[in-house]
Amino acid sequence: MIIKKLQNLNKIDGSEGTIISQIFHPHNTLSGIRYSISHSTIKPSKRSKRHKLKTSEVYYIVEGIGLIHIDKESQTVSKDDAVYIPPFSVQFIENTGTADLKFLCIVDPAWKQEDETMLE
Repeated sequence: MIIKKLQNLNKIDGSEGTIISQIFHPHNTLSGIRYSISHSTIKPSKRSKRHKLKTSEVYYIVEGIGLIHIDKESQTVSKDDAVYIPPFSVQFIENTGTADLKFLCIVDPAWKQEDETMLE
C-alpha cells in the first residue's frame, strides 16, 4: 500500500503562478500504474501556460473557481467539476476567483515531458 500526504510532496514551481505536486506516476509507485496524478494550485489572477499534450487529461476541481480553455471553447469551473481534455487540445486554465484554484490532474498514459508542447 502506498499513501502520500500532499504537504510532504515536492512542489514544482510552474513559473506562471502554478504550483504542481506529483502524487502518483509510474516511476514512484510499486504497482506499475500507467497513469499519473498531480495536484496543482494556481494563485488568484494567474493562469497556466497554453500547451497541449499527446495524451488525454482529466482535471478535477478541488477548490476555487476558474476558467478552462480547451481549443476554441471556454467554460467556468468550480469545486467538484471534472473536465475531460482530449489529446492534442490547446489548453490552459486560469484562476478567476479571489482564493487559490486547486485541482487534480490525471493524465493517461502518464505525463511525460516529451509528450507536452508549450505554446507560449
